[in-house]
Amino acid sequence: MDYNTTLHYLYTRLPMFTRDGASAFKKDLTNTLALCEILDNPQHKFKSVHIAGTNGKGSTSHMLAAILQTAGYKTGLYTSPHLKDFRERIRINGQMISEQTVVDFVAVHQTDFEQIEPSFFEMTVALAFDIFAKEKVDIAIIEVGLGGRLDSTNIITPLLSVITNIGWDHMNMLGDTLQLIAGEKAGIIKPGIPAIVGEYQPEVADVFFNKAKSAGTQIEFASEDWEIISKNKGVDKLTIEIQKQVLPTFAISDDPILHLQLDLPGTYQLKNVKTVLSAIDELREQGFEITNEHIATALKQVKLLTGLHGRWEVLSTNPLTICDTGHNPDGIQEVLKNIASVTYKTLHFVIGMVNDKDITKVLAMLPVNAIYYFCKPDIPRGLEAESIKQQAAALNLHGNAYPSVKEALNAAQTAAGANDLVFVGGSTFVVAEVV
Repeated sequence: MDYNTTLHYLYTRLPMFTRDGASAFKKDLTNTLALCEILDNPQHKFKSVHIAGTNGKGSTSHMLAAILQTAGYKTGLYTSPHLKDFRERIRINGQMISEQTVVDFVAVHQTDFEQIEPSFFEMTVALAFDIFAKEKVDIAIIEVGLGGRLDSTNIITPLLSVITNIGWDHMNMLGDTLQLIAGEKAGIIKPGIPAIVGEYQPEVADVFFNKAKSAGTQIEFASEDWEIISKNKGVDKLTIEIQKQVLPTFAISDDPILHLQLDLPGTYQLKNVKTVLSAIDELREQGFEITNEHIATALKQVKLLTGLHGRWEVLSTNPLTICDTGHNPDGIQEVLKNIASVTYKTLHFVIGMVNDKDITKVLAMLPVNAIYYFCKPDIPRGLEAESIKQQAAALNLHGNAYPSVKEALNAAQTAAGANDLVFVGGSTFVVAEVV
């Protein structure tokens, strides 16, 4: 099989979350362990950092990877989902694995797939771990796919476990309270492995304290460790001064204030950068040589170094067109904060969503004075544009439905005046069609 035939095989033969939804999520680690056993357990052959959370885990993973590779470490990065190319999920020093690597892996293990019947995600995790072991990466940043406790990635023993935050998403699989969701995310905390939680949230903090106590490990909350002294948000960059509340004994700079410019300009990165800096401090304690200059150099060019897209990304300046992958209530709240920071006359909102989530909470948050362009992302789970339009109309959100994301975007950009803002979002899969 060539690359395209191989992908077709994977997409059609293996249960796939983007296509099948909850039915593709396997609530145990059996298949992943079976695949990795065949591969001689590659998950034990490289160092790693494990990252979970409702929002921000993708940005946090990419920032950490950018810093580590800038510091000279051969860095693996595993994330999901991909936007354009399957190989975005598995990178080494920012470079996607080759098409031939994917073809060869599937060719060798196709019989194993037929016997074990893994999901698409389980197969991808096994591929990533196999590649990272064979390529002898110095460290790999491993992003959880969904949840944590039962996620396929949770067979690693990392140097550090990171949980960005807890919010409402995937309740049909993770639980219908924040405490239950937090319990699933906390499942990546392991005995003796230090843990960092990005955001202190009083309603779920005890879940993490109790898990860390039972695991006999230390835990810290990055939001309590760092103070933003100043911030200046531009359209395509975010400039901050940040200081640790209590300076560590291993500080390697006389200046306690970090002066950073991020090429990820969304204001929600203020939370994520604290998480990243706490993780870097922990890695420094474990012997990694990472300077403040490495940090500053990397955060200026995360997109270039890692290929990250879709986080408050400017697509066009005439008219100003911005997209963002935020899609659950907390993610949309952050999107709306960023929209509020832009000066514009009229907001043109291109929105599409998936059909297995309660979209009412999100729609109820959206501004009634915007013009909406409803569309369906080009995946089987995509929610019909007319359905979104009808549910939105009940909340006094008005606009037209379009057959595709690109047609909706074209209509919005055509209608927008020189001083208007076009925003594209509502789903990762909508953004994937415009970046």
